[in-house]
Amino acid sequence: MAIILAVDAMGGDHGVNITVPACLKFLSLTADVNLILVGDRDAIYKQVGDSLLTYSDRIEVVHATQVVGMDEAPQSAMRTKRDSSMRVAINLVKEGRANAIVSAGNTGALMAISRYVLRTMDGIDRPAIAKLMPTVKGEVCMLDLGANVECEPEHLLQFGIMGSQLMRGVTKKNTPSVGILNIGSEDIKGNETVKKAAELLKNANLNFYGNVEGDDIFKGVVDVVVTDGFTGNVSLKTTEGVAKMIAFFLKEEFTRTWFTKLIALISFPVLKRLKKRVDPSKYNGAVLLGLNGLVIKSHGGADIDGFYYALEQAHHEVDAGVISLLKEYLQRNKPMDGENAELIEFNDLKSL
Repeated sequence: MAIILAVDAMGGDHGVNITVPACLKFLSLTADVNLILVGDRDAIYKQVGDSLLTYSDRIEVVHATQVVGMDEAPQSAMRTKRDSSMRVAINLVKEGRANAIVSAGNTGALMAISRYVLRTMDGIDRPAIAKLMPTVKGEVCMLDLGANVECEPEHLLQFGIMGSQLMRGVTKKNTPSVGILNIGSEDIKGNETVKKAAELLKNANLNFYGNVEGDDIFKGVVDVVVTDGFTGNVSLKTTEGVAKMIAFFLKEEFTRTWFTKLIALISFPVLKRLKKRVDPSKYNGAVLLGLNGLVIKSHGGADIDGFYYALEQAHHEVDAGVISLLKEYLQRNKPMDGENAELIEFNDLKSL
């Protein structure tokens, strides 16, 4: 049975100019998937072109009259953009017509609308943004990366549960290891929230490793790194900045003299393999975990390859049954309830 992905074709900095070619590339390389492209019908068909004949049985176009702006306030998008490509695509997941939705659109709006439409799973108070990143041993899942700036210990416990089940699905490890990000490995280190969260994780039905420090993330010490959204987002952006700086330094040094240019030419095969291993496009796409449906967020400025990999991630996580694994765990092991603090004031949105 084919996996069906809904695509917010209008989302991102470049809209259909990136999303549609990426979808066509994905269809050409992935046999067991069908795509529902949501957005302006004419703009989508123009980009699809003659490929519609090739993929007529694997592409469906659903028209949407509105687009959520990249800088639009989430509340505005929810109230005034009911027929946006983003919301229509999310509705397809709720209706069961699609297994997941992929969007490069406004992150705040995507989180708010997804949470409103799909709702959180029983036992989860707050969805979290989770992302797979490369390590010297494989991949690590880190969450939260920005959805929840302030967290209670119970929320961090739930993040650990969600990350563990995600990695269980995509890596096929029965008991992925979970660590909590801290300023030291000792139990006495960290603030009270982190220390209490560590105790909750230790007593949960998880393979809890303990505290991990920032330099442990990319060593592959654990499979899952748990942190609050503020710290996680700063860590992610710092990592991206360091990677860009190293790339700049390498280019600068290799082009300094004719001799270094010769060395660069000789080293080209190694540099090419290195670039392939750490290519940020391969790790484009973060999943909004904890909802009753899979929502994949692509970077807004992603190129065709980047959006392709976001589609690949959605396909992989649907195939791995991540949602089912998490729901099964929550049914067997009900986590402690948090404060049920809402990211969205639903009482103010009754008219939606």
